[in-house]
Amino acid sequence: MPSGREGRLSRRTAVTLVGAFAATACDQLAFFAANAPARFGAHTRHTDLSYGDAPEQRLDVYVPKRASLRPRPLVVFWHGGRWRFGDKAEYRFAGAALSEIGCVAVLPNYRHFPHVRMQGFLDDAARAARWACDHTGAYGADPARVFLMGHSAGAHLAAMLALDPRYFAAHGAAPPLAGLIGLSGPYDFLPLLEEDVKDMFGPPERYPESQPINFVHAGAPPALLIHGIRDDTVWPKNSRNLATALAARGVPVRLELYPHLGHADTVAAMSEVARRRAPTLEQVAEFVGAHA
Repeated sequence: MPSGREGRLSRRTAVTLVGAFAATACDQLAFFAANAPARFGAHTRHTDLSYGDAPEQRLDVYVPKRASLRPRPLVVFWHGGRWRFGDKAEYRFAGAALSEIGCVAVLPNYRHFPHVRMQGFLDDAARAARWACDHTGAYGADPARVFLMGHSAGAHLAAMLALDPRYFAAHGAAPPLAGLIGLSGPYDFLPLLEEDVKDMFGPPERYPESQPINFVHAGAPPALLIHGIRDDTVWPKNSRNLATALAARGVPVRLELYPHLGHADTVAAMSEVARRRAPTLEQVAEFVGAHA
């Protein structure tokens, strides 16, 4: 994770989305271009459901409208934004895309730094995932087919929950996880070089606890890791190293590296307007189908 670059994650992500969607230089118009088609998708969107008392502890649920003879896979997707920015509403296109491939999708918000630090936003992630698993029946999802997914900082949250059992343990039994899906995620980014990142993951003796790669074990769920080779916000070595560590412990892992694409392209390709840029959605559908 490069010094001075990860610090611009939220802004850089939005700007890259603009390029990916070929929309405009305005960040909000980029998200609007991505989300406009999602408003007319074949799904029902349940918005701002509470999983805690804080205003940020809200989530949206996307349920496919078409009938299914069996409960659907459940995918919990966390947005990126350097653990400081972002909102589930900006990623409506991701929820719509996941419902399009037959999944019930849950998109949580979570508290950001500096209001909370690592323990806070990871606790929110565990609470949201636990809520999703506990409410599967209400939305036609299968509690035995749960996938954790995220982009950038959201992929870090998903990986930490999938690999470090302590966060779920604080909220009861860990759910059975069918898989981990990470898009452009930071998993192995020591040393920490920026002051705010040091603060959010500190004190220094706790830095190793912020690294998903340090919690890889043989019982980890299968993983799909997707990264752009030209990502200079979160270096591709994060996904390469995590894939190597998982494979060394016998965990099924699929690593997809997209040539010529950058940090936000991996998630932007889930939108209808940018789907030709990369096969993200197709590969997510294949992975879910293989491990559900």
